[in-house]
Amino acid sequence: MLIPTPLLGEKHQTLATGISTMGTSCVDDTDLEDVKASKDRDMPSHLLMLPNIQNQSLLSGFAYCIASCSMILVNKFVLSGYGFNAGIFLMIYQNIVSVTIVSALSLSGVIPTEPLTWKLIKVWLPVNIIFVGMLITSMFSLKYINVAMLTILKNVANVLTASGETYFFKKQHDRQVWISLMLMIISAIAGGITDLSFHAVGYTWQILNCFLTASYSLTLRHVMDSAKQATKSGNLNELSMVLLNNVLSLPLGIILVLGFNEVEYLLET
Repeated sequence: MLIPTPLLGEKHQTLATGISTMGTSCVDDTDLEDVKASKDRDMPSHLLMLPNIQNQSLLSGFAYCIASCSMILVNKFVLSGYGFNAGIFLMIYQNIVSVTIVSALSLSGVIPTEPLTWKLIKVWLPVNIIFVGMLITSMFSLKYINVAMLTILKNVANVLTASGETYFFKKQHDRQVWISLMLMIISAIAGGITDLSFHAVGYTWQILNCFLTASYSLTLRHVMDSAKQATKSGNLNELSMVLLNNVLSLPLGIILVLGFNEVEYLLET
């Protein structure tokens, strides 16, 4: 979850203060300090307060792992621990939270997002439909499968994605990649065979989720160029995709809540 790079004033500034009688030029130290101070003043205040982190990729990866694991554990606790039978409504609630946070950060100028236009929405709609299906099947499978087994089975999506990239986009993967993917398949099969809490419904939803996850990745790659052309800036960053996916998920989620009679369940509980 990108901070815009600010413009640090004019690119060219005159630093020389005079020319000596011998024809040589010098730069005054006080002028250099003034230039630096001017650049700091031009920089937005919210960027000045951010710490200078050397390895941002490592921090981002660690934050993603914490967020992902926390989300899975919370959903598992709500769906299985409390016996909550409105997984689609839970998805909508999380979508609303995501839209609220990203919109607030965007309006405050902390993060950049692309404006949602009808042209962009029409291009992105197929991706979003798969996205919603991916979230819903994940909710349904998590209700019946334990977290450890769910994590192993999710690796099947990586194999499907790699195979799809080779078939549709002619992308070549080296031998080490395929060996790793085959080991993932073996671990998933071995885990399923030895799973004492095997549930056919849960495994069915999870296998469907793997296909939808791979389809999402491949469809996203297919429409990305068209989506970028549909934006005003000609670019579509990750935060804009988060906002776009979660906003478009709301109306489709509401339709599914009504279709699966979750409203009646919520009123009774």
